Amino acid sequence: AVRLVESGGGVVQPGGSLRLSCTTSGFSFENSPMSWLRRVPGRPLQWIAGIDEEGGRTSYADDVQGRFFASRNNLNNTLWLQLNNLQKDDTGMYYCEQGYSLPPSPKGQGTRVTVAS
Repeated sequence: AVRLVESGGGVVQPGGSLRLSCTTSGFSFENSPMSWLRRVPGRPLQWIAGIDEEGGRTSYADDVQGRFFASRNNLNNTLWLQLNNLQKDDTGMYYCEQGYSLPPSPKGQGTRVTVAS
């Protein structure tokens, strides 16, 4: 079965950084484009970043472009999201997901990011 486990969230001040990780199993990671999603309070699930199978191409939502950076290691089936210059509006639950589309609900349990002064 597909398993996605997110980690690395925490509490940071505005302007701070975090690095989220996603460990995967149960599918062919090296053949799967991957995405990061987030759910912030009061808003629907949002796609925020995507990375192709080889990690050579990435894409981002406008509100995280230039601050968040996705990467991956196909040898250990791991995905990362570097979050820089975090703002209070970035507070929420972050999830990794297979593919580029937005699922009805995320497969993983997510990792919580809280930005507070």
